[in-house]
Amino acid sequence: MSIVPLKKITVYGLVCDKEHVLSDLQKMGCLHIIPLAKEGSDGKREGPTPQAREALKFLLSCPQKRKQIRRKRQFDAEKIESRTLEIKEEIRCLEDERDFLHDRIRNVTPWGNFEYSPLAAIKNYRLWFYKVEHKELKKLKDSDLVWTVVKQDGSYYYVVVISEEEPRGVPAPRVHTGDRSLLQLEHRLEEVEITLEDLQAERISLTRWCDLYARSLNRLEDEEQLGHVQHQTLDEDPLFALQAWAPNDKIQDLRIYAGNKHLAMVVDEPKKDETPPTLLKNPAKVASGQDLLSFYMTPNYWLSDPSTIIFFSFILFFAIILGDAGYGLVLAGGVLLGWRKMGRTETGRRMRILLGAVVGTTIGWGMLVGSYFGTAPSEDLFLARCKLLDLNDYSTMMMVSIGIGALHIVIANVMDILRKGFSTSSLAPLGWIIVIIGALCMGAAGQNYQYVFDIGKYMVIAGLVFIVLFVGAGEKPGKRVLSGLYGLTKITSAFGDILSYLRLFALGLATTSLAIAFNDLASQVASSAPGVGLFFALVILLIGHLLNLVLGIVSGVVHGLRLNLIEFLNWSIPEEGRPFRAFARKEETTWSR
Repeated sequence: MSIVPLKKITVYGLVCDKEHVLSDLQKMGCLHIIPLAKEGSDGKREGPTPQAREALKFLLSCPQKRKQIRRKRQFDAEKIESRTLEIKEEIRCLEDERDFLHDRIRNVTPWGNFEYSPLAAIKNYRLWFYKVEHKELKKLKDSDLVWTVVKQDGSYYYVVVISEEEPRGVPAPRVHTGDRSLLQLEHRLEEVEITLEDLQAERISLTRWCDLYARSLNRLEDEEQLGHVQHQTLDEDPLFALQAWAPNDKIQDLRIYAGNKHLAMVVDEPKKDETPPTLLKNPAKVASGQDLLSFYMTPNYWLSDPSTIIFFSFILFFAIILGDAGYGLVLAGGVLLGWRKMGRTETGRRMRILLGAVVGTTIGWGMLVGSYFGTAPSEDLFLARCKLLDLNDYSTMMMVSIGIGALHIVIANVMDILRKGFSTSSLAPLGWIIVIIGALCMGAAGQNYQYVFDIGKYMVIAGLVFIVLFVGAGEKPGKRVLSGLYGLTKITSAFGDILSYLRLFALGLATTSLAIAFNDLASQVASSAPGVGLFFALVILLIGHLLNLVLGIVSGVVHGLRLNLIEFLNWSIPEEGRPFRAFARKEETTWSR
């Protein structure tokens, strides 16, 4: 786990060379610009409109794509954008109309194909249509309305009422049929569906320009970014100055470039009172941990990067919450199906490593608790010997969950110690570590191991003393004592956070209990009605376990992230930072077939 060390660079050059220099630095893509001047509006280059990105997204979402054209001579970005947005809007309108026609045809069909007579021909009388339940027809018979039954089925009478105004007293809601006949509606539906097919075909045809269109948008965004940076430099004719943060491993390349272009470059170490941006860089195998972290926050540059810890703890938490080897195998099948597709992008490759680890750990934990779609393997099978934990042993499972939580919070405090650099102030998080371990010893010992209980008690007392003495390290004596006493109030938060990890056991037990309940229900249905009961039992198993799997995945993601991003980071990352925004060109490849 690492936060990339940065240096502050200041580049000096001639104003006449500025645009060329900035363009080269944008190609290098390793700088986070520090504005030296307020950005003006003169000369700012306009980037692509939001509608342009919307058009590209619409084309890229097309399930079928044509071979890409590389000849720019035939390419007209504005024309493609305009027509794509027109197609999108026409498709949206026609799909709405198609849905309306389907609904209207469904309403009109029971009354058959008919056309309305002109109102003058029937003395301004109108036809009103109702679906009346069989038991409600008597109320209609007792009314003074003029009506007739056109059709009936097992549930309803299809009634037409003749009246100038909408009648009152009909024991059913009105069915809206509109003023078009069934034949007219069906003809219009056919026209709409044909037009939709033509528009979708044209959309597919336009996808042949995706690559060139995306590149043109990237170019416009690059020019817009370059225009912004041009107005963030400090210009004093004939010189300009550019300041930025750069990774240590790029400094030598920048020195070489500056020498070749006859630029002056000054390199400074970041000062403690400065807040450099945070650039995270982790090994590929655990890099998805930084994606999970970035979802919530960016750590301060001067702190430690918890990405690797979050990677492994999220995997463990998800596995405990889902808690079933059978469900893990189902997830493994889904991951294998999408393995190649995820490998097309760097983010996808990181994600598939995370998913693979999640699947493997889920299967392993499911074997440890002996749960396979809510059933336990037979005693004579090898899988039964893999079972080391019993979910029904509540006391043991609760201790396991609390132990995991305590370890997680201890690791967070170790990170806090490393951040403070083993100074006197680092003795406060050490005190919390001692308190947590001591309390854990007291809870595990109970009344059976008095000496362990006593050791834990003395550890808690010693840890609290450390907290009182060193929370306010470096302050005046009076304020230091007050800070220490105030620090003790965090003890409720400490034990509350640790007890929060009981959700691992509770949610894991809930997943297994639901699986067992669906199995029992299916078994009862199968035995109560031989033959057809087996079919319904299979339906119950399929729907029940699918629902349980979805709930387990949602719980695993939500609560697995929550324990990491709230409980853990609350103790390890007291200050949030800002992400490193590279002054770089867009990636050339926007999509993959």
